[in-house]
Amino acid sequence: MPPVSRRTILIVGGVGGLTALVGGAGLFWRDTRSLLPGGADGSRAIPGADDLIQPEVLRSDAGVLRVRLSSVEAAVRIGGRDATVLAYNGSLPGPTLALRPGDRLEVALENGLGAMTNLHVHGMHVSPTGNGDNVLLAIESGDTFDYAYDLPADHPPGIYWYHPHHHQTTADQVAAGLYGAIIVEDPEPIAVTRERVLVISDLSLDSAGRVAPASARDRMLGREGELVLVNGQLAPTLSARPGERERWRVVNACSSRYLSLRLDGQSLQLLGMDSGRSAEPEPVDEVRLAPGNRADLLVDAESGSSVLRTNPVDRGSMPGMMGSPTATGADLAVFEVAGDPVDAPPPVPRQSTPRDLRDEEVTGRREITLAMGMGGGMGGMSFTIDGRVFDPDRVDTRVALGAVEEWTLVNSSPMDHPFHLHVWPMQVVEYPGASIDQPIWRDVVNLPARSRVKVRIPFEDFTGTSVYHCHILDHEDLGMMGVIDTQ
Repeated sequence: MPPVSRRTILIVGGVGGLTALVGGAGLFWRDTRSLLPGGADGSRAIPGADDLIQPEVLRSDAGVLRVRLSSVEAAVRIGGRDATVLAYNGSLPGPTLALRPGDRLEVALENGLGAMTNLHVHGMHVSPTGNGDNVLLAIESGDTFDYAYDLPADHPPGIYWYHPHHHQTTADQVAAGLYGAIIVEDPEPIAVTRERVLVISDLSLDSAGRVAPASARDRMLGREGELVLVNGQLAPTLSARPGERERWRVVNACSSRYLSLRLDGQSLQLLGMDSGRSAEPEPVDEVRLAPGNRADLLVDAESGSSVLRTNPVDRGSMPGMMGSPTATGADLAVFEVAGDPVDAPPPVPRQSTPRDLRDEEVTGRREITLAMGMGGGMGGMSFTIDGRVFDPDRVDTRVALGAVEEWTLVNSSPMDHPFHLHVWPMQVVEYPGASIDQPIWRDVVNLPARSRVKVRIPFEDFTGTSVYHCHILDHEDLGMMGVIDTQ
């Protein structure tokens, strides 16, 4: 098998193949499939497109960030139309939380919903116990819970995110708008002209502008919204001058949609994905993100107009059902580069070499199987890990603190499943169709249909009970989740 190249390395965070399908934005919305028809002079534009709006940024001070997040129903404008969504502090997405390694994050989460909720800091290497990243607790409607997260001094820099994680409501609440970004800053800054956070999400709205409920078919396949948004906006515009270097921190906050991102006509370099970071930026043409994955990108602006697009993604099939769960394509935003050029930015400083567990002793091996089948559950379908649906009162996996384990992740089903382990990041060591020649760290690893993937995990720093699950959130809510206890 050929080694993983700069063009294909992203597959371990994304998906297998692409299809030729495209998708529209629904009855009441402007079609976003071809935002930029080429003119005779090559120019491309969207009349009246809104500028991309950045979420509010809340930064730590003197090693502490204290925030209050209210989960509420909110009125927003999407594509020029009134809509009602769920949101943190009334904004879509919620505020961006900016931290440094070693900081303490304190969050007072107020539940203003009519249902139970909680909070998960996705990808963060923090304690899962007590008022830490404890997704097994529930906050009643009208109550407030005080979370506290202490980041290790060597916490990996990168882009993370937060969202609800109460079992059987996770997909509904995330799809309705409850999400926001977290940035862990670099110890040594990377010189760029500007930084942007791009939280990509999708939703469907009914004729009254409210979030449409998911059908039984949506839940079994994993729902995909008709509208694909960037920071809660439909097809916004980003502007730059030639020669400027931007840093885009991209979050796939979709409940089930896979993203295959391209920005043709521009130069992209990948700093890292999830909590992983390469020693040097990798030039890339395409970035593939499974639900929950993130990408840290450098964009060196070149004159002209380009479309940020997600191409269709084939994520398998479900025999006996009409249609397939293929993620449709969409044009997400326009990148307009014009004006006087600026001087080239300085080189990106070399990052520390990622740890490689292939050089370390493995203290245990186990196999984890994600499966779908007939019987029980929604529409006669079951969604299981190791043959069992989720039970918060049952421990499925016990691990010793300090262990380095190798897990063989088996997907016996005809659909892809993105596997997410809370608290402890995973190093991918074997992936179908690829020979891996460098350390690749992820907290979401896509498992192609009917495949086996091997990862190694260092269970360090924290004890306690947490979970692992499919990050197609409907599948998680239907039972494709397990409990892990580290002592």
